[in-house]
Amino acid sequence: MKAKISEEQLNKYSRNMDNNISAKDRVIAWPRMGRIDIPLKALLLSLGAKIVIPPTNSNEALEIGVKNSIEGICLPYKLNLANYIMALEKGANTLMMFQAPGSCRLGNYTKMAQKTLKKMGYEFDMVIFDMYQSKMKQTLQAFWHVTHCINPFRYYKGFSLGFNKFFAIDEAQKLLFYYRPREIRKGEAEKLYNKWLKIIDETNSVWGAKQLVKKIRKDFKNIEIDKKKYVPKVFLLGEFFVLLDPYVNQDIEKTLGEMGIEVQRQIWFGDWLEGVLKPSFLNKKESHRARCVRYAEKYMKRAIGGECIETIGDTVYAAKHNVDGVIHIMPFSCMPEIVSQNILSKVSKEEDIPVLTLVLDEQTGKAGYITRIEAFIDLIKRKQMKKLKNIKEEGLVNV
Repeated sequence: MKAKISEEQLNKYSRNMDNNISAKDRVIAWPRMGRIDIPLKALLLSLGAKIVIPPTNSNEALEIGVKNSIEGICLPYKLNLANYIMALEKGANTLMMFQAPGSCRLGNYTKMAQKTLKKMGYEFDMVIFDMYQSKMKQTLQAFWHVTHCINPFRYYKGFSLGFNKFFAIDEAQKLLFYYRPREIRKGEAEKLYNKWLKIIDETNSVWGAKQLVKKIRKDFKNIEIDKKKYVPKVFLLGEFFVLLDPYVNQDIEKTLGEMGIEVQRQIWFGDWLEGVLKPSFLNKKESHRARCVRYAEKYMKRAIGGECIETIGDTVYAAKHNVDGVIHIMPFSCMPEIVSQNILSKVSKEEDIPVLTLVLDEQTGKAGYITRIEAFIDLIKRKQMKKLKNIKEEGLVNV
């Protein structure tokens, strides 16, 4: 016998939903950001939802976003708005947005996007998910509200698939970043990564999803690498959206890897989800954010929103753990990262670590972008030559 949901229950979490769209007619979409589409698709389909996935971010999407945005708005907002427009044109009528704590203006941009889209004549519901720490219950209730699914087994399958796919994608990317600058046969690591993205996407059982990380690690070990090659390590830090979306950051991870640099990105979807949803008393080890707060204490006494404190804390951590340099990427006009940029000059000098800040907007040119990266890589390689001289003479590394 099916449980009945009262009208009062359905309206409890509907402050942003005013079009009375029935469950069977609801078509859900969300902004593109990296490969978030794979786990979210698995979760929502498990709950019986109909979905529309916007195309990957592109010049076309950017043109749509710029055309319909006001001056001074950051790049993530412009692309989020474009994603919504493209999804609505494909038949979506319910738009999801995930919002985290802090004073990053993107948390307020959802309302602005909502107003803009309404003025353009679109009819839809906007659902905001507040991803605060220890609020798993509220997150479940929000998903229940947009899907009207009351089957606990579907929730178990959906969240298990989603979380395990997030962690599998993270692991595949970490291995890609490690193997790409070291591989003997160029392009092998990326080919393997794309193969596993397809497998992750097509995996539909909880057991299969739980095996993904182990299988991915085993497969990547088959790549032949130059074990003697000197590979500089660079931390990639900055604003969440530009870090995770290859179109926005102009595929900087691939560019660095092909230059012989191991990228060590410090923000990952899986870690972030654990941080905002998992109660702190269940954490057996120090979280990434807690580590950043500890290392940033000398330069920042409190978080100001966005990824500011993570950027500072990770830079100090990098300096103390033999990382060769830090690349800080941020969207133009991002307030938390503007604060980070100003503090980083002091951190770089006092902690003796090279830092390059790249500011991105729709005007950023590829050629100038690459030139600055190449100059920075030359700088950190020269800086390390003295340290490597003795090792090189012993024939232990190839530079």
